[in-house]
Amino acid sequence: MNKSFLVKPFLDEDYPIAEYGKGIYLYDSEGKEYIDGSSGAVTASIGHGVLEIAEVMKKQGEKVSFVYRSQFTSTPAEKLAWKLKDWAPGDVNWSFFVNSGSEATETALKVAIQYWQEKGRPTKTKILSRWMSYHGITLGALSMSGHEVRRARFVPLLEDFPTIDPPYCYRCPFDQSYPECQLKCANELERAIYRIGADNIAAFIAEPIIGASGAAVVPPDGYYEKIREICDRHEILFIADEVMTGIGRCGKPFAIDYWSVVPDIIAIGKGLSAGYTPLAATMISEKVMEPIRSGSKLIMSGHTYSANPQSTAVGLAVLEYMEKHMLVEQSEKKGNYLINQLTQLQKKYPIIGDVRGKGLLTGVEFVSNIFNKLPFSEEVNVTNAVVKKSMEKGLLVYPASAGLEGMRGDAIIVAPPLTIKKEEIDKLVSIFENVIKEIQDELQIQGYFHSVI
Repeated sequence: MNKSFLVKPFLDEDYPIAEYGKGIYLYDSEGKEYIDGSSGAVTASIGHGVLEIAEVMKKQGEKVSFVYRSQFTSTPAEKLAWKLKDWAPGDVNWSFFVNSGSEATETALKVAIQYWQEKGRPTKTKILSRWMSYHGITLGALSMSGHEVRRARFVPLLEDFPTIDPPYCYRCPFDQSYPECQLKCANELERAIYRIGADNIAAFIAEPIIGASGAAVVPPDGYYEKIREICDRHEILFIADEVMTGIGRCGKPFAIDYWSVVPDIIAIGKGLSAGYTPLAATMISEKVMEPIRSGSKLIMSGHTYSANPQSTAVGLAVLEYMEKHMLVEQSEKKGNYLINQLTQLQKKYPIIGDVRGKGLLTGVEFVSNIFNKLPFSEEVNVTNAVVKKSMEKGLLVYPASAGLEGMRGDAIIVAPPLTIKKEEIDKLVSIFENVIKEIQDELQIQGYFHSVI
């Protein structure tokens, strides 16, 4: 094929053709090997080419791949919902299966609004969120996203849901330090509620650990406990967007488990099927389901492929595989090792301003001056340089935003499959060190970076 009619992310860029994958590795049509250091888009959590999953796909395909959810349920969908009930915290027991994280967060939005309608409070329609956040690309999900670059083209169509600053301790929006700040970033939610009026607000949505828009920004201790308390006091639902952080990625079943808080609604995706099929879900608590079950008995949402038996069979197999190999526990242990190794690089290369994360979701932020945390100018585009040079050397990392408002900053996410071995982490870090050394040297020559070590 000399000409492509496939719409790719950048239309004038040539992409290698992925031929196959095995474990943490991907191979292109030229035979080049890549360490999948980002699990694709933080998705391929059990690695590539797992034959047990392929066998489940084959067997289910031989039975039935599709039934319409308004006509049938299926055994795989029922079993997966039961399995997720055991994974989720508290009374978050119900699963609405969809096809992508954007659909999961948008369904969460709809469920939250419907909950208050069923309770006889139809004015509660707004969903508050944070700047420096990303909840998806559909219009409802994008309305909840505080990602300025991705919002820009569609602002006239979007709601003004992003309201408060992120819990970004490395670059505190309030120029304070934890714990002396007394969680000002969480208390800002209450001020926003007073300005807008609790009677107009259905829910507050947040990524427990900020992903693509902040590169694994971890809130301080006590943050979500305060958020939960504020939401409860003002009768506002709390939605945890665990599309990137859930299903063991961060070393717990769900990242919110680090704060011992139970959300009212949880959106999941990515690792739910580990990339073997499109699958996501909106998980709903008994509290939220009760007025709907006793009222209209119908959640006004749904998609053609929702809860299809092929995808749900794969999702169930992925969770069983994770349990069998204790991958959640391994994620925490291996993540600690990875963060320690990246922190050692931070001590050697002052271009690395911060290393952060939980489990195998880690972020690296780059700065031109480590003392004042000065970001590089946009035209230097350090993030793109790191991603491209890493790929040249056979390592895939995920581009992320950084800096206040999630702009004017450079960062990447390192999030390999949870199946990665210690020696493979060492290999990943070794390649990454070569990348960072070369880029730091190039920036010094160009006059964009002045080493102080």
